[in-house]
Amino acid sequence: MDAGHTERSTRRTPRRWRAALVGLTAAALVLAGCSSDGGGADDATSGAGETGDASEAAPAATDDQATSATDDAGESGGETVTVGMLTTLSGNAAYLGEDTQKGFQLALDLAGADDVELVVEDDAQDAEAAQGLADRMVSRDGAQIMTGIVFSDIANAVVPTVLEQDMLYLSTNAGPSTFAGEGCDANYFSVSYQNDNPAEATGEWVKEQGHANVVAAAPNYQAGQDSVNGFRRTFGELQNEFYTELGATDYAQTIAQIRDEDPDAVYFFYPGGMGIAFVQQYIESGLAEEIPIYGPTFSFDETLVDAIGEAAVGLQNGSFWAPDLDNPANQEFVEAYREANGATPTNYAAQGYDTGRLLLSALDTVGYDVSDTEALREAVAAADFDSVRGDFSFGTNQHPVQDWYILEVVAGEEDGDYTNQVVEKVLDDHVDAYASECSLGDG
Repeated sequence: MDAGHTERSTRRTPRRWRAALVGLTAAALVLAGCSSDGGGADDATSGAGETGDASEAAPAATDDQATSATDDAGESGGETVTVGMLTTLSGNAAYLGEDTQKGFQLALDLAGADDVELVVEDDAQDAEAAQGLADRMVSRDGAQIMTGIVFSDIANAVVPTVLEQDMLYLSTNAGPSTFAGEGCDANYFSVSYQNDNPAEATGEWVKEQGHANVVAAAPNYQAGQDSVNGFRRTFGELQNEFYTELGATDYAQTIAQIRDEDPDAVYFFYPGGMGIAFVQQYIESGLAEEIPIYGPTFSFDETLVDAIGEAAVGLQNGSFWAPDLDNPANQEFVEAYREANGATPTNYAAQGYDTGRLLLSALDTVGYDVSDTEALREAVAAADFDSVRGDFSFGTNQHPVQDWYILEVVAGEEDGDYTNQVVEKVLDDHVDAYASECSLGDG
């Protein structure tokens, strides 16, 4: 897909035509070579909290799904709100953005939100190009709120320019530390997490398992560094740390270094294609029988563990969400997503869905009038929506205060279908470590 392509997903389009358009778009993606063939590690992603292979475009929701929550839709008074979603839709990381978009769109569909127009751009994992695309979405396409970025390096490049225009940015995934502490901003909300958080949950769990000597491995970029810092914060000092090139698929040297260190356990942050390659090579090396590995949810999402296969069963990871999390909002989401897309949702889809639900609740509060940024900001901060996570609120730095769990990969009901189940809650109402550095709570 050309990084300059704009997709308009206008909710006023008749459903029968939207379904046809989605099908044509999916076909065009295949012809353009944007989606991977799902063949293995080389076709899977390399990303940040941020990760397999590209999935097909989401089919349109059924009329029953779209009308089931119509009564909850906000009264817009005729106003149309344009949301700009800049996300990753091509290359090896395509499914991250696709799942984000599917989750967000499902929230709109179930609410019957006919007065929200979703304009989508592919950032192609190019920070410089993404800046230009974001500017164009605002100036040409009329985006009034921005969302959707998957990778932390893209967020670091784009988000400041959005905030300078007195616009709200709602993060569906990337949670770099740069926006959580001194760099926090009144118009920036993370609806996902702060990058360190999944690692903090995992570090707490690994410590509880009695492992004393642990090494860490991660790609050398913002999210990889944040992740290792988060693990160290709860676990304690590490025996050693190994940083590899972002997007690498050959981990022979790193695995050899781990063997030489002979630790009690390994913490790794390798999402998507990187995670598939690392886990497969680690198991093939024979080390998995001697030295267990742990990681954050990004290295174990439903698409990724399906690609790894049976070898992934039993691996444990830290997450704020799982498909089996027991609350009504999550049960409704998982059922609707499976019906609409024929697959179990990933955490990216769950984050996109929650972001859509949060935004709709805020728009309802302000009567779909987004001209008053302060009023819209207050409505978003109230977080008056039913989250798939259960309890959800924002901390003083406008990052989530939420519970964290340890999940374990299990075989699903169908052959070749692997998923995650909750093992234990490890952190209650967890606030990220940078919140105290943010000045937003001083007033």
